[in-house]
Amino acid sequence: MRAVRLTLVCHALTQAQKQGYLAQPNDCIVPVSGDPLALPQGTQLLAAPERRTVQTATWLGESVHIEPALADGALGHWQGLPLKQVQAEQPEALAQWLADPLCAPPDGEPFVQVCERVGAWLSAFDRPGQWWAVTHPWVIRAALVSVLECPMVSAQHIDVMPLSQLALSRAGRWRLRLG
Repeated sequence: MRAVRLTLVCHALTQAQKQGYLAQPNDCIVPVSGDPLALPQGTQLLAAPERRTVQTATWLGESVHIEPALADGALGHWQGLPLKQVQAEQPEALAQWLADPLCAPPDGEPFVQVCERVGAWLSAFDRPGQWWAVTHPWVIRAALVSVLECPMVSAQHIDVMPLSQLALSRAGRWRLRLG
C-alpha cells in the first residue's frame, strides 16, 4: 500500500475578508506578493470550485483539478453580507450558528453537513502520491474533526488563516502530520 500525502491549503486572503464580509463564490483573492508556497515537485493540485480557491491554486501551480467536495459551507441568505450587519440584525441566529454544528445560516448548510461531506471525501480519497488541495477554513476544520475523531464543537477553537496548511497522510487511516 503506497502512502497518500495530502496537504490542505487555505485560500489566499480575499477583499471580502479584509472588509468583514461573509464569503460568496465569486470572491477574488487580494494580489499575493512574494514567492508562492513551495509546491513539491510531482505534487498534484486540487481546488474547491469557488473563484478564490481556483485563483490561489493557479498561483501555486499550472494544472489544477476542481474537487466539488472541497466547496465552502453554504451561507444561504447571509452570503456576501457584512458580518456587522448580521451581528446587528440577527445576533441570536449568528451566535447559534457559530455554537451549534447542527444549526445553519438561513437556507445554508450546517457544519455537521460540511463534516459529513468532507469526511466522506477523505474516506474515499485513496490516490497514492503527493496532493495539495486548496480549500476553505470550514473545510479544513471539518477535515481536522474527521481525522482526529473529535467533537464537532471543537472546530470553534481552530483558527485557519489564509494560506495556512494542514498536512495529512494515509496508509490505512488518516493521520495528522506535524512538521
